[in-house]
Amino acid sequence: MNSLIIKRVIDEANYMLDTKETIREIAKVFNVSKSTVHKDLHERLVDIDSSMFEKIDNILRYHIDIRHIRGGESTKKKYKNLE
Repeated sequence: MNSLIIKRVIDEANYMLDTKETIREIAKVFNVSKSTVHKDLHERLVDIDSSMFEKIDNILRYHIDIRHIRGGESTKKKYKNLE
């Protein structure tokens, strides 16, 4: 694996650990696609640092658990702004 990719994966993982932001938000910060961030954190990070992967995996599972709440809040905000 390319050293630049490894550095990006570690940087993305550290950023997620620090901020607890979603994959979409991390993709915007690092100027890559959300698919790239997802692949970095789900597939590449396991090979690079398995202990960090476990921490990231817990955060990602939490995001999945609350996504219906975030979606509802987003929809509510959208229609409130239309009034």
